Amino acid sequence: MLNPLQSSLLPPSTVGSSCLRVATYNIHKGVRGMGPAKRLEIHNLGLAVEALDADIVCLQEVRHFHEAEARRFSRTQFGHLGWPSSPQADYLAPEGYEVAYRTNAVTRGGEHGNALLARWPLGDVGHHDVSDHRFEQRGLLHVPVHWQDVTVHVVVVHLGLIHASRARQAERLAALVRNEIPAGAPVVVAGDFNDWNEKLDGILQDAGLQRALGPDDSRVATFPSLVPVLSLDRVYTRGLRCVSVMVPRGSAWARLSDHLPLVVELERVG
Repeated sequence: MLNPLQSSLLPPSTVGSSCLRVATYNIHKGVRGMGPAKRLEIHNLGLAVEALDADIVCLQEVRHFHEAEARRFSRTQFGHLGWPSSPQADYLAPEGYEVAYRTNAVTRGGEHGNALLARWPLGDVGHHDVSDHRFEQRGLLHVPVHWQDVTVHVVVVHLGLIHASRARQAERLAALVRNEIPAGAPVVVAGDFNDWNEKLDGILQDAGLQRALGPDDSRVATFPSLVPVLSLDRVYTRGLRCVSVMVPRGSAWARLSDHLPLVVELERVG
């Protein structure tokens, strides 16, 4: 079946490619809208993840479960297009991909967090709680990915809404990279940084992380999805070079989440 979200902006990736394709996407817990107009988008998001054709997909705001949403979008009401019976990370993973998920926030009736989907083998999954105050629960998901003949350390992030909190969380992220990842290992840090005022690059540069940018070092906007003006979703790397950046656009993509996905292709340095 033809995937209506399949993008022609990038050619399909291949397992033997010298480039590592990484996507990051805040999926807004698989639903859009409020009140009676709230709709379930998790099934279309599955098509979106497939269309990205990435070696590594870093996801934020991923539901592990939610009792009220499962009842609202029950299978008895909506048939096979109801709430998935498996956690969202497992449901969204294309066939053959490995899955890592860890909870960041426990809320009334459910929990959500960060996830990583990869077509390459995964190492031991780590989780670091970087919650800065009691109103926001945040975490870092750290997963070694065995890509070809090298281990790439991937950290999936979703930072806070308050600048001072984000800065402290970025400092803890930088410390994680400096102190817990081998000095010569390639690193990918991807996610929703909520850094609307563009203040975090310097903190992460101190840990050797460089931001993946578009042509002429341009920042690529991903939020809000309907008319993107802010570069909240980002990829930072160490030991890898960015060769391309892409954000799929159009009404079909804009309806899935309040963020658009960001896709980068990386190659080894040296």
